This record gives sequence, C-alpha cells and structure tokens, in this order.
Amino acid sequence: MSAQRVRHRDLKGLEQRRKRAARLFAKGLSQASIARELKVSRMSVSRWRRLWQRSGAAALKAAPRAGRKPLLSVRQLQRVQAALRQGARAHGFSADLWTLPRVAVVIERITGVEFHPGHVWRILGAMKWTVQKPEQQAKERDPAKVAYWQNVRWPELKKKLLNSAPGSSFKTKRGSPSSPPSAAPGRHVGKPRS
Repeated sequence: MSAQRVRHRDLKGLEQRRKRAARLFAKGLSQASIARELKVSRMSVSRWRRLWQRSGAAALKAAPRAGRKPLLSVRQLQRVQAALRQGARAHGFSADLWTLPRVAVVIERITGVEFHPGHVWRILGAMKWTVQKPEQQAKERDPAKVAYWQNVRWPELKKKLLNSAPGSSFKTKRGSPSSPPSAAPGRHVGKPRS
C-alpha cells in the first residue's frame, strides 16, 4: 500500500536546540542573535526565554509524545504481520487475497482491537506493506492456446496487416449517383448571387 510519507518530529533534537538556547541566554546574548544562530524565529526564542526565566533549563525539556498513543503495541503489530504472511486462506478466506476488510478482521481476531477497514491502510503502511495488484487471469485460461496465439496466430495476422493496402477512413457508404458531387479541393466557390 502506498502511504503518505509521515514526518516524525525529532523530539530529542528539538530539546537539544532549546538547551543550547538556554546556554546562550546565560551568556547574555540577544534574542535576535540566538534566533539567527539556531535558525529559528524570534518568537520561539522569546517563548523559550520566558520559560527559562520562570523555571530554568528544566522547562525546556522535550515535550511528551504528540498525539494519541497507538492502539496496537509493537509486539501486536509483529503478531499481525506474521499472521498476514501466512496468507488469507490460512485465516479462512476463500481466496488468497488480502483486502482491507479482511485485514481488519484478522487484526481484530489477533489483538481484540477493532479498526474500520478504511483506516487499516495506515497500519499496513506502518508495517511497510504496499498495494499489490493481483494478476487476474480467467479460470478457463488454457496455456497451450495462449502460446499458440502468441507464437503462430498473432504473427500471421501481423503479416497480413503489414501487407494490406490502406483502407478508407470513412465509416459510411459511398455516395449515391444522384447526390451532387463534392467540390474539388481548394478554394470554395459559392453560388453566384442573383
């Protein structure tokens, strides 16, 4: 499945930048020079300085994890991935083809957590699974007939097409003898005015 590229914030890196700002505050540098050195906005530096003045360097620690905690743990994701590798038939489905509703059913069976099929693609993307288009072939497909068509019949038809004269591009019948002839190519000559 194709998933959007998710950018995760480097919380530790952001914390290191704020701590560096605190060291620069202690040296007495101006907010503008700190903003230029750290390549951040002056507003950010101003906010950090207020926190630093109120509570010290401890106030500039990394923020807790952003967003809601995931419903599935890493261990549960590993169990789901192992189950998906077994194939759809191993889980009681008629064809060995994974669809989002089927994956949702397997996730619920294994973890007890229910997901809407429309959101399952995010879980699959987190496990680095991608969309795979199944190769569709007719049940009645006969490999011998396919080989005959590719190796014998198609080359015969191709030769006939190359040797034939070009046909007409008109899809209608020829004009009737009673219809007026069309004008010759070139400048259109109208009826004389009376």
